[in-house]
Amino acid sequence: MAYPATKNKPSLRKPQHSGRFARITRALWWLFGGGFVLFILYIFAVSINFLNLFGRMPNLKTLENPKSELASEIYSADGVLMGKFFRENRTPADYEDLPQNLIDALIATEDVRFEHHSGIDLKAMGRVVTGIVTGSKGGGGSTLTQQLAKLLFRTREDLNDGVLSHVPGLRMLIVKTKEWIMSVRLERNYTKREILRMYLNTAEFGSNAYGINVAAKTFFNKKPKALTIEESALLAGLVNGPSWFNPVRNPERSRKRRDWVLNQMYKYGYIDQPTYEKATGKSIVLHYNVENANKGIAPYFRTEIAKSLLKWAKETDHDLYADGLKIYTTIDSRMQGYAESAVADHMQLQQKWFTQHWKGQLPWRDENGRVIPNFLQTSIKRTERYKSLYNRFEGNKDSINYYLNKKYKMTVFSWQGEKEVVMSPMDSLAYYKRYLHAGFMAMNPLNGHILAWVGGTNFKFFKYDHVKQGKRQPGSTFKPIVYTVAIDRGYSPCLQRPDIATTFPAVAGRPAYTPKNFEGGFSGRTFTLRQALARSMNSITAWLVKEVGPEDVVKYAKQLGITSPIEAVPAVGFGSSDVSIYELCGAYSTFVNKGVWTSPMMVTSIADKNGNVLREFVPQTRDALNEETAYLMTYMLQASTTEQGGTSTILKTGFKFPYEMGAKTGTTSNYSDAWFMGITPNLVCGMWVGGEDRSIHFRTGAYGQGARLALPIYGLFMRKVYANKDKVGIDTNPFPKPANLSIETDCSRYNGGQRDTIPYDQKLNQAELDDLDDKDI
Repeated sequence: MAYPATKNKPSLRKPQHSGRFARITRALWWLFGGGFVLFILYIFAVSINFLNLFGRMPNLKTLENPKSELASEIYSADGVLMGKFFRENRTPADYEDLPQNLIDALIATEDVRFEHHSGIDLKAMGRVVTGIVTGSKGGGGSTLTQQLAKLLFRTREDLNDGVLSHVPGLRMLIVKTKEWIMSVRLERNYTKREILRMYLNTAEFGSNAYGINVAAKTFFNKKPKALTIEESALLAGLVNGPSWFNPVRNPERSRKRRDWVLNQMYKYGYIDQPTYEKATGKSIVLHYNVENANKGIAPYFRTEIAKSLLKWAKETDHDLYADGLKIYTTIDSRMQGYAESAVADHMQLQQKWFTQHWKGQLPWRDENGRVIPNFLQTSIKRTERYKSLYNRFEGNKDSINYYLNKKYKMTVFSWQGEKEVVMSPMDSLAYYKRYLHAGFMAMNPLNGHILAWVGGTNFKFFKYDHVKQGKRQPGSTFKPIVYTVAIDRGYSPCLQRPDIATTFPAVAGRPAYTPKNFEGGFSGRTFTLRQALARSMNSITAWLVKEVGPEDVVKYAKQLGITSPIEAVPAVGFGSSDVSIYELCGAYSTFVNKGVWTSPMMVTSIADKNGNVLREFVPQTRDALNEETAYLMTYMLQASTTEQGGTSTILKTGFKFPYEMGAKTGTTSNYSDAWFMGITPNLVCGMWVGGEDRSIHFRTGAYGQGARLALPIYGLFMRKVYANKDKVGIDTNPFPKPANLSIETDCSRYNGGQRDTIPYDQKLNQAELDDLDDKDI
């Protein structure tokens, strides 16, 4: 059977499905091409922040000089790091300071293809997309460079100010896009080594440690270069979750994380199997120490200089807490250590005596020795806790008192170490009010450099500074200013005066005033002015005040650098107006520095993070006295240590110091304040001891006067200073004497009124001195 010819001819029409496939293919290419163009346009729009839709991008200058917060460092004059100022505790390390095992641990953990991509790892991103589609955990897609961009430019905080940045779903896409753009730009501007260094200097490791330098010190007390493989692995594991993997709070979790990092290093060939097994077999050994303002050398001093540094930073457009400044101070770290040790040793002993002195009794007493009613209730109202409760409860007394008397777990200070106790705020107040406090300062009178500064007994628990912030009546340590006026007017140190009463008549409603000697009476004997100052005799000081006039005493006090208000009253010579240790040290330094007052100086220079000097400081100076008067005052003050009856002879007889030194003790009414000032040819020291409130003190001069309560700090300090005099540069020569003195200084032929004995309450006995010696100083 034959078929029509047309049946066997091939058809010229294409299959219908082939045309449909071509159309789909063309559409897909158009979609892909259009999508690619849109993607490029989107990237470009984000990079220029088109119509402010996406938020700011760092400019080229910022990208070339990315800035992370760096802690400003404070150094002593002998080059020791004293502490830091920071919001983020970060000190940069150079790449050469980084151990290879740390670099390997970081790359193996965070970005194994770090050396082979240009900021974006397409393979890792594909893995992330696949994970999202399949619901599996494909791992992270961010490269180290992207993470660095996030850290440096705070993409998730500072750069989220576009119109679309607040649209749910778009925000993270925009953020990621910015990180992609900036990571590519970072790769173009920096080498791989520079990126690693920046990353490790920027990353947070927890425990207030930013950057590898601080992290290594915080967790292991090491430089980064000294980190072992397992220590590097632990720190590399922390960057992914500083709190979650913290080895102090979560030791088991931290160990698992460390071992996983080590496994990654083994997996990618950075370590061999024996090294891996050995490292994972080791337990975590920490030397954990978080840096803060309570720690470091001279915390009271650092707090004080921060005030002037903040002012300077504001005036010069610097950030003290973020610019990585280098601040060079006048403090000598060795002398600071001697001072802190002397204060601690002495105050621990004095607190023991004070506690025994008031055992079973309340120490807050009025001038008549009676307990002050409602003392604690009045004192609590000055605290921040009370003010906070008052605002919270709008003055409701019942609510305030409830929380003031509610007991809490707390840590309190004691000389035996910190104690965990259960106390109410009122209990805590009563506990701390029973503590004695102290302040100490040492300075070089020739250049004003402050060499040691101890503002209190423990900075963590007692923040109040007793060197400059605290001001109290100086008692007899103010007397040398009266004698300075007299000497400057031509009075001789050998001038004789009888120990008799001097009365200031009543004036303008003020009653008549007759100062008595420490012992309460008058001997009638004759003394030279030098002997009178050595014995701190009130009677002869009163006579001099009357002779020269209170107004001139105030005038000279101002010349000698006392800036606190001083009242021109008859009692001015006995320290009736409050001053600070800081001011008195400046005043006494004028005697040693040939009559030139030099302002106490704290900082010598400030440099930027690269070491470029931004500011150098010089002390203020002015001619306050003539050289002869200044020398005669050093001669007068030496009598306290050498004259029989001098209030500071224990320095020669007990501490057995063989060198020339001048001194002056001071005690205020009711023994509320104990003072001591000591001078040598290139060192002036001032110290104060007392209660937080003037009503808290010893009841007798046997314990509460300057020679007993303050002077031993100086003795303990100078014992170490003299033992290391060559290292710390202490001059042991005699005080330099002017070539021609117009006033006689040889008072050896004047011995009238010289006492046979030293009053018992003006010296330490040998047993008490031995007690100090036993404290291993």
